[in-house]
Amino acid sequence: MKTVLITGAAGGMGRAAARRLLEAGWTVWGLDLREPAGLPGLRFLRADLTDPASVEAAAEALGAAGVRLNAVVHLAGLYDLDSLVELDEAAWNRIFQVNLFGPWRVNRALLPLLEPQARILITTSELAPLDPLPFTGLYAVTKTALDRYASALRMELQLLGHRVVVLRPGAVDTGLLDVSTARLEAFCAHTEHYALNAARFRRIVNRVEARRIPPERVAELVQKILTVPHPRDLYSCNRNPLLLLLNALPARARREIIRRILK
Repeated sequence: MKTVLITGAAGGMGRAAARRLLEAGWTVWGLDLREPAGLPGLRFLRADLTDPASVEAAAEALGAAGVRLNAVVHLAGLYDLDSLVELDEAAWNRIFQVNLFGPWRVNRALLPLLEPQARILITTSELAPLDPLPFTGLYAVTKTALDRYASALRMELQLLGHRVVVLRPGAVDTGLLDVSTARLEAFCAHTEHYALNAARFRRIVNRVEARRIPPERVAELVQKILTVPHPRDLYSCNRNPLLLLLNALPARARREIIRRILK
């Protein structure tokens, strides 16, 4: 029986992935701030990814229990919308702590518990390889940095016999999108520099996020990545065609289109 640890197990994608792997016969450990209900068989550890001591304590508990991991799946994440000139430092630091430093802490702590030829799945975003839109810069910067971290980790861990795979999902129907809506509303209410721009941007975001897929689609892909004999380095799902089309244009044309839409 294979064993996997999933970060963000209480979230939409994490919960769906945990359920699917449990049904497939995996031993599943969930790591999150809160324990997900309704997942019989899930083994849970409470941990705060922004706290190094909390992550280390979780790893020590696993080691003490004799756990050996065939896979680590990173599905924890934080989303925010704001302007880079109005964002406060606490919000800037928090999203980096969750989206970038969290996976780094977990991978470093769990390395001694990995079975030979283990797989580490790092979830970034469809935005990672694209130029960010206005007001999504904070989130996009963290996910782009995470994407690059995953590539660097892949180069190193192959020397130890492990495989690192990146998953770049588009809009998924999870709690993150509800947070996105709330943060966008808050941004539109408090911004002092972009009032008209923000109102128009809200309509664009609503249109983009309307193309959501259920988290079960992501869970299905997670299972495939963990079980196929030779996984690819990169998987994507539900990429937005408008974003792809926009990024196919020259940089100057992209900026002018955004300026005309939002200004």
